Amino acid sequence: MGLFMPRLALTAAALLLLVGSARAEDAPRDFCANRPGRGSPPCVLDVGRVQLEASFVDFTHDAQGASVTDTTLYGDLAARFGVTPAGEIQLAFSPYVRARRSDPGGISTLTGYSDLTLAWRQSLKSPDGSGLSVAVQPFLVAPVGKRGVGAGAWQGGVAAPVSIPLSGGFVLALTPQLAVVHNSSGSGGHLDATGVFGISHALGPFGLGAEFYVDHDADPSGHVTQKTFDISGSWTPKDAKDTQFDLGLNAGLDGQAPGFEVYIGIAHRF
Repeated sequence: MGLFMPRLALTAAALLLLVGSARAEDAPRDFCANRPGRGSPPCVLDVGRVQLEASFVDFTHDAQGASVTDTTLYGDLAARFGVTPAGEIQLAFSPYVRARRSDPGGISTLTGYSDLTLAWRQSLKSPDGSGLSVAVQPFLVAPVGKRGVGAGAWQGGVAAPVSIPLSGGFVLALTPQLAVVHNSSGSGGHLDATGVFGISHALGPFGLGAEFYVDHDADPSGHVTQKTFDISGSWTPKDAKDTQFDLGLNAGLDGQAPGFEVYIGIAHRF
C-alpha cells in the first residue's frame, strides 16, 4: 500500500472539513442509507453531512461442484459525504477479507483487504428521496487490494438508482448497472450488467425489504449469470434517528450464484 492509505486518510479529512464548512441550515432530510440490500437508493445527503455505513460481519457460502468457498468480510465500510444539494461522494473499502476454499486438492485460506471504490451520486429528481426519485451514480474501482482479493486492475461503471412510491406505503426500487470489469484470464476487460428490483415497506421504526438480483458477467472465458432472492430488515431506534441497524439474507436461485450470504451492519449519520 505504501503511502496510499495515509494519503487517503488526509483526503478524507480534507473532505470532512470542506463539507463541514458548508453544512446545510435547513431541516435535515429523512435518514436514508445504502444498507441493507444490494440496490442503491437515489437519495443524496444534505450538504455538509457525513454518513458511515459498515457491516459487523458479512458471510458468503459458495459451493460449486466439489469446491466450496466461504468468504467473510469484517468491517466492510462505506463513507458518504454530502457535497452539493444534489450530489454526494462515496468511498467503499473492506479492510479485512477472509476466503477459505476446500476441494479434493485440500484446503487453502486467503486473507487481505479489498480494492477501493470511489463513486459520485448525482440526483436528477428529488434528492431527498421523496416521491419519484432518480439519480445517476458513476463509480471507479482502484486496484489497491491484496493480490487474490482485489481484481488487480482498474474497473468502473455507472448505476442509475430509481425509487417509486406505491400505494399502501410500499416503495418500488430499481438499480440497473453496467460496468467494465477485469477478465479472469488476467488481461483485458469485459462488460458486466446487473439489475436489482426491490420492494420495501416501513413499519414504524422497522423497515422490511425484498429484492430480486440478477448479474450477467460476459467474461470471454465463459459467460456467467447469477440470480438471487434477497430479504432484509432494518431498525432505527426511537431516540437515535441518525442510526440504523440492519440484517439480511441473500439466497441463490441457480447453480452459478453463491448458496447464501448473511450479514449484519449499521449506518450512522453525523
